[in-house]
Amino acid sequence: MRRKTAPTRGSKRAASSRNPARKTEIEISWIEALAAPYLRGYRAARVSNESLRGYRFTAPAQRVERSKTGFFVGYILKPGNLEFFGVTPPECAIFAFLGPVSSAFHREMVAKQGSLLRKTAEYIGWLTHRPPRFAFFEGKEVALARHFSMTAWPKAKHQHYSRNFFIETLAWLVRSGLVAKLRGGESPSAAASR
Repeated sequence: MRRKTAPTRGSKRAASSRNPARKTEIEISWIEALAAPYLRGYRAARVSNESLRGYRFTAPAQRVERSKTGFFVGYILKPGNLEFFGVTPPECAIFAFLGPVSSAFHREMVAKQGSLLRKTAEYIGWLTHRPPRFAFFEGKEVALARHFSMTAWPKAKHQHYSRNFFIETLAWLVRSGLVAKLRGGESPSAAASR
């Protein structure tokens, strides 16, 4: 018969310090409810991987190319495929994504001179007088982003400060018209040709 041994005093602490996932565990269940009023009409999907934790809000698919259009609201834990951001994780982040990059929809909405995302990046730049500023990425699926490192924040304030960051950033995206225009899914030239 096997004898059960009582755990030693520091065994749970030692186990959690060996498990790096526990150290980077960030509560995200509140993000969907916070972002939903700003991103009405978008479908929310939880994202929890090595690099990102948060929610991906995808625009309704009315066109095949638009299947990868929407916003991410959450945290960057590791740069992963977002190295071009120049992040210092952990960071809170919101970004607009439009894919695939090779599609005509992406060229029309992001890469072309006078595109919706270019105009939005310029307009929203006027709104944000203090860092972090929005960054525009022409040749990437992540076309417009705002992110901020939480390394200087007290750990007890991470959720509180990130809520403020998310609310402020989402309000600017709504005010710019980008949220409604991406949800509608028409490129400016398609709307003008009618």
